[in-house]
This record gives sequence, C-alpha cells and structure tokens, in this order.
Amino acid sequence: MNIAIVGVSGAVGQEFLQVLSQSSLKIDRLEVFASARSAGKSITFCGKEYTIRELRHGDDFRDIDIAFVSAGGSISLEYAEDITRHGAVMIDNSSAFRMEEDIPLVVPEVNAADALVRPRGIIANPNCTTIQMVVALNVIEQLSHIRRVHVATYQAASGAGARGMAELEAQTKAIAQGEEPEVSKFAYQLAYNVIPQIDVFAADDYTKEELKMYHETRKIMHSDIAVSATCVRVPVSRAHSEAIWVETEKPLELEAVREAFRKAPGVVLQDDPEDQVYPMPLFIAEKDPVYVGRLRKDIATPNGLTFWCVADQIKKGAALNAVQIAEYLVREKALPCLQK
Repeated sequence: MNIAIVGVSGAVGQEFLQVLSQSSLKIDRLEVFASARSAGKSITFCGKEYTIRELRHGDDFRDIDIAFVSAGGSISLEYAEDITRHGAVMIDNSSAFRMEEDIPLVVPEVNAADALVRPRGIIANPNCTTIQMVVALNVIEQLSHIRRVHVATYQAASGAGARGMAELEAQTKAIAQGEEPEVSKFAYQLAYNVIPQIDVFAADDYTKEELKMYHETRKIMHSDIAVSATCVRVPVSRAHSEAIWVETEKPLELEAVREAFRKAPGVVLQDDPEDQVYPMPLFIAEKDPVYVGRLRKDIATPNGLTFWCVADQIKKGAALNAVQIAEYLVREKALPCLQK
C-alpha cells in the first residue's frame, strides 16, 4: 500500500509517523510532504530516511492509496482535488470538510461504516475534543438515547500545535527564573493560568471550538443530541480532559454503565474513588485509549450521569483516529487498490 502524509513536519504529522510504525497497515511506499520551508529535510520512519517534498499542484499523488492530511484547512481546501484526482482516499484532519453533507465524519468506534460512502474521496477526522467525547457517549447511547450533554473541556497546550507546547514550556521556565514570560501563541499567559477561550467567538458568544462539539457530535452519532460546551485552555502539555454531564431518556443503573465502559472498544475505565483512581493527563499522554472515571449519578438532573474523560488529543484526537479509519477500510477491502 502506498501512503502519503501531508504536513509531516507538524506535531500531528510527526505523530502520524509514530502511529503508522505501530499500525497493521502494510506500507510499500511512503511519501511525505510539507511546505517549502521544510522541503528537502529528512525524516526517519522505521529505520529508513525519507526526504520531505514540497506540496505542489500536479500529479504527485498518482498511485497513492491513502493520504493523511494535517496541514490546516486552507491547504486541505486548496489541494484536495490534486490529492484525490487519481483515486487516493484523503483522510483530512482539518475542519475544512467536517460539516459537508457528502463527506463522512468518522470515529471508528462509533460510525466506522460511514467511511464506506465517500463520493468525493475524502473522509474527515473530527475535532479532537469531539472524538474522545463521542467514544464515551456512544457507550451510554447504546443503553439509552442521550437527550443532552453539558461538557467543560480542559485542553492541553499541544492542542495549539508544537508552538503551543513550546510556549507553555518557555513561559514556565521564564517565571521560575523571575523573568517576564513571552506571550505570542495564546491570547494570554498560559503558564499558571487557564484561558476560557479556544478559537474565535461566534454566534451567541460560543467559540467555534464549542460549536464544533455541538454540530460534529450530532453528525457522527446520527442523533438529535444537544451539546453545550465550554472549552478552556489549561497549562498541561499533552492530553485533553473533559467533565461531561449527560441526560438520558431512560434511567440507567451505574453498574450497567460501568460494565458497558469496561467492555467498550477503545475505552479504559479507571474509576475507583476510594483509592483515588481516576484518569489524569499526566499519566495518559501518548496512550491510545479514551479513559473514563469519576462516574456517578448527577444529583441535579433526573436520568442524569456525570463522568470525567481524558485522552491524548494528538493520538486518539488526531493521528490515531485517522489511522484507525484507514485500518478499517483495509479490513473491509474498501480501497480501490484492494479491489483490483
């Protein structure tokens, strides 16, 4: 199988290399692309060196079977036709295509089969915060339809890319040395602070990040579920956390929900309050699953449950989810190269 990565020099692009090295995909040929600034540099994958190519219009994606694209929405929009022209499946990590009716938005644990119908040759990878939430919500949805969700996110600096991680580290060092921290990537100093804004403000004073969680969840789950989110940037390097409140149509027994989480693919239940066992980003960074804990009845809402959810947003929230989509397509023999 011939694979391409677009945006290989970024944080998610680098994670693609790591995830692909551990995946079940049989890679016969790998092509890596980035901007002119990174072109000509070398990267190492499975002990072999590859030269980064400049992304250009043309036929560079001829004979490519799957292209993982993580270079920003404007790049995805500009190069989608070049990437898909000769039959490559484009799995796009940007927000450019997520809400297009003829492009599937896929989380394999929830709606893998949607990836089989892709008239434009594109599959969209959801927003990182949405991915980990719907993996958990889908477990409850199988027990009773979820009417509404309230969620507060605690999003790591790496959600803003490598520059976000670097800025948090630099600010922490500067403060420790009694120096004034530099602020450039975020609107305010992130070290020793939380910022209750991710992305720009939109309608009704929700941010675009918060609205993504509303619209994407409904599309992925094929549901009328209502989601109200507040998204907050926190001084954590890697892995997003979410406090989630759900209201179901039917009352659910906690033990039934716990058992469902225990059996759910892609989920790890860490829930033992007596021994202070619950998920934390410190211990979950660079791990694959979505971790769930602090599960309890919501004392303020009839038929309500609340729980805490943590996942590495660069892995499951980006690169891993995209690779899992590709692995599903291979298992289903749903690629042109597997139908010859």
